[in-house]
Amino acid sequence: MENPVLIGLLSWFVPGAGHLVQKATIRGVIIAGVVWTMFIIAVLSGGAYYPGFEFKDGQLLYLLNVFATLGNGLGEVIRFLVSVEPAPNEAARATFEYGGRFLEVSGLLNFLAVIDALDIFYGRKK
Repeated sequence: MENPVLIGLLSWFVPGAGHLVQKATIRGVIIAGVVWTMFIIAVLSGGAYYPGFEFKDGQLLYLLNVFATLGNGLGEVIRFLVSVEPAPNEAARATFEYGGRFLEVSGLLNFLAVIDALDIFYGRKK
């Protein structure tokens, strides 16, 4: 693939795919495995429903959470679909906040993977 925009979008939307299309197979599989594993742990821990507050309650923290979770790409779509009808006691789980943090970190890690895929494209990395 010879288009950096498509590589960046593909790498963002499907973690590890930007590396795989550039034949960086081992790196792509490792990135995909780590990001998706963190995402799955986050959703199973109740992180799909995090934060338990709204924009009006804490604007900066809410926006930081939105930015970080958007890094998951396809995972963010899955998270949204899972969290449409939350169970009434979901926020009371002991792992609720840990799941939210895992979700944020997996998204931020995927942003770094996008940058890495573009560095490979531009020849700054092998």
